[in-house]
Amino acid sequence: MSIVDRFTAYAAAFEEAYTRDDWSNLDPFFTGDAVYETFADPPFGGLIEGREAIKAHFKQICAAFDRRFDSRTVELLTPPADRGGKVWFRWAAVYTLAGAPTLRMEGEETAVFEADRIRRLEDRMPAATVQRTQSYLAEHGARLKPLPA
Repeated sequence: MSIVDRFTAYAAAFEEAYTRDDWSNLDPFFTGDAVYETFADPPFGGLIEGREAIKAHFKQICAAFDRRFDSRTVELLTPPADRGGKVWFRWAAVYTLAGAPTLRMEGEETAVFEADRIRRLEDRMPAATVQRTQSYLAEHGARLKPLPA
């Protein structure tokens, strides 16, 4: 299986984990010492180390952000491609919220594999996307569903 095929399987498993809010199905896709880093202005940037911490982070950010909208759709702006042994693609996440315009965030992701597992996952979000998202939240954030207790 190519690393692009393996990444595609990971992406499908991520969406399944998001739907079920059970992140255990991501275990076979990450090394135990995997690193997830987001290159973006605060509050989106950060470094998470270790498979368990990455899964906990995904659960937390989805609860604190994605699930507070009425809907979330992920779009591929470019298909995943093998770039020198790394999988790279551009993505968009589209969020809807009653009484507010659609929020569209864009970025790119790179996955570095060790055998058939992700050893390093990187997301990059342009400053303009972060600024637009912060402005959107300042104007429409009161409409979001409450944070989970």
